[in-house]
Amino acid sequence: MTSVDRTVRPSFTKSLFAGRIASELVFPFPHMSAAEAARVETIAASAREVLADYDPLRAEREGWVGDDTIRALGERRLTGLFVAEEYGGLGLGQSAYCRVMEEFGRVDGTLATVMGVHQSIGTKPLHLFGTDDQKARWLPDLASGRRLAAFALTEPNVGSDAWNLETTAERQSDGSWVLNGEKRWIGNGDKDVLTVFARSELGHVALVVEKGTEGLTTGPRFETLGLRANDLQRVHFTDVRVPAENLLGEPGDGFRIAMATLNNGRMSMGTAIAGGMKQFLAWSVEHTEARRQFGRPLADFEMVGDKLAWMTQQIYGVESMSYMTTGFVDRGDTDFALESAMTKVVASDTGWFALNRAVQLHGGEAFMAAHPLSKALRDFRIFPIFEGANDVMRAFVALNGLKALSEELPDVSSLSLGDPGRAIGVLAPYVAGRVQRRIAPERPVGVHPQLSRAAAEVGEQVSRLRERAEGALRKHGKRVQEAQLVQKRLAEAASGIYAQTAVLSRASVALEEARADSDAERHLAVGFCKQSARQVARQLRALEVDDDRHVTALAAATRASGGYSFRL
Repeated sequence: MTSVDRTVRPSFTKSLFAGRIASELVFPFPHMSAAEAARVETIAASAREVLADYDPLRAEREGWVGDDTIRALGERRLTGLFVAEEYGGLGLGQSAYCRVMEEFGRVDGTLATVMGVHQSIGTKPLHLFGTDDQKARWLPDLASGRRLAAFALTEPNVGSDAWNLETTAERQSDGSWVLNGEKRWIGNGDKDVLTVFARSELGHVALVVEKGTEGLTTGPRFETLGLRANDLQRVHFTDVRVPAENLLGEPGDGFRIAMATLNNGRMSMGTAIAGGMKQFLAWSVEHTEARRQFGRPLADFEMVGDKLAWMTQQIYGVESMSYMTTGFVDRGDTDFALESAMTKVVASDTGWFALNRAVQLHGGEAFMAAHPLSKALRDFRIFPIFEGANDVMRAFVALNGLKALSEELPDVSSLSLGDPGRAIGVLAPYVAGRVQRRIAPERPVGVHPQLSRAAAEVGEQVSRLRERAEGALRKHGKRVQEAQLVQKRLAEAASGIYAQTAVLSRASVALEEARADSDAERHLAVGFCKQSARQVARQLRALEVDDDRHVTALAAATRASGGYSFRL
């Protein structure tokens, strides 16, 4: 039985929608033992050493990160970070794995993507769901980098709606499967070991297909705006026969395997982006200290300082969310699907905003094609799109939160969302009415006294989130499934509350331990919480006072006219 099969406690975010703060899930902030932290730092240092001479622009020009790079990483088992040591990997937990992924993100967004495709989603299905024989067969070569893995889910007509796959798998009398169909935008698609998802008469299936199998073809390769050193392929299956022993799990498990894999993979994206943001900040500080205008360094100007401070604050928030969520995985007793989705959304959006600020601070230099920030612009834009488009993830968070709340209301029918991985499902009718009561605010338990004011504000936000969520159920009834602007605001509010809670938990540990920089960390945490609280308040207020009818009407008029139709 795999870890994902165990009975787990409800997610922290679902409790927020119900007006509760499950403090026992988030306090104290998850941390590694001293021995584990030292080992992880040694592994991270090994990654830095291997990548010291790696040239991102050369990789971009050549269209691949380089077999020599993969070989060097593999020799140090950095291509098998979480694979058990018995199969040749390093056996890291989720937090430790994501910490090393930061190093890849700091060096090159494309390299982080290639490593994420290979490990976070390519190898992960075998790690989570493979039998002992399957692990022994494939994991040693994958952990050593002798072979690379791919995750083949997306199709020409299937993106976010991953349930409705068109690739088919027909079971044969001997237990084998015959695959037909096409996948697209598959990283490492022409490499060695592909986990392929398809529909069958017995339900969705996950099949391992090896390079060289008859009927498996790839190409032509996609030419992309960014991540040009990531080998993105079309993959075609024409009567591909897959042996029975290459089935992961049981027939019908395929969709669950895909969603569990993506839930795990999104966290490493968050920490890799955090690593990139740290590099953007370091470059920005160096540039604004060295660049002089009007007789003084750029860093002396308040609007420059504002950008540097914002980037520092946001890195702290993304880090805190990411490692709070990886802590759930390592602990193994908490549903983390919503938190993983929120972390991915916040990290990819925030990373893009931070990159834009770094470019602004560098001025025209960053617009030159050979500048590392110019390359980062090309690479980072895809992050809010892949591994779950951000708007779909927002709907996923909001609808699952609403479902959890509806099940606690005696006069409101339960949401019939089905498998939460489908993101958008059919909602049952609700009893119309008006919210008549105010939920008494809770405070998170475990916050350091010096952060009590921010903790009290979090409690107020949770209470208001519950009120607005219940109001949305009663106002929209079954139409809430189509009220995507409502979903967006609820998801954004929940994400902000989760981020603040993670920050307070992390800063509380620093204050308890009386670290040398704990006072600076307290100021950083308070500043982050204040800014995030303002954003949450705007989202919750917009659930009461909005111009959605105007937006909907204008969108319809724009569609009808084919674009902008107003004349001077």
